[in-house]
Amino acid sequence: MTPLETLLSRKSHNKLISPAPSKNQVEIMMQAALRAPDHAQLKPWRYQVFTGSSLIQLGEHFVAASLFANPALAADKIEKIRNKPLRAPMVIVASVNLVEHQKVPQVEQILSAGASTQNLIMAAHFMRIGAIWRTGDLAFSRKLMDELGLMKNESIVGFIYLGQEEGTKKPVPLVEQTDFVEWR
Repeated sequence: MTPLETLLSRKSHNKLISPAPSKNQVEIMMQAALRAPDHAQLKPWRYQVFTGSSLIQLGEHFVAASLFANPALAADKIEKIRNKPLRAPMVIVASVNLVEHQKVPQVEQILSAGASTQNLIMAAHFMRIGAIWRTGDLAFSRKLMDELGLMKNESIVGFIYLGQEEGTKKPVPLVEQTDFVEWR
């Protein structure tokens, strides 16, 4: 498959099993992430890698943030939240560290962090590692951001679940470009 064909075949996969990506594979993903467009070289992104027992700790952070938002959560809901990080053998929390800059508005910094995260996911795909980018309420929880040690001007971009794909992946849906592209 050519690089372009590989790029065009990328699709999220939500059934991810062990093994987790190796340290070397994660380093390659991070090298790709660092190649994202970045006005003024601010490098506004940050990544925290969770695997093994640290996934259990991430689940505890999820629970703490969820209970902070809703102390009356039912036990079964708490357990479901606790187990979210265990849906894959590795979770990378992507965040953006926004800074004041006269030439780089915050929206550009957020877009740069998104591009960096996309590069990470594409590098995983090129190495045949399954990935899915998730958000949900927890991605916007200041309590979770504090639990993870994020700075006050830093926020979560997403949770990147990584592992080997299990089961059959649905075909990449055909998207009509005419719905999104206008030639002038």
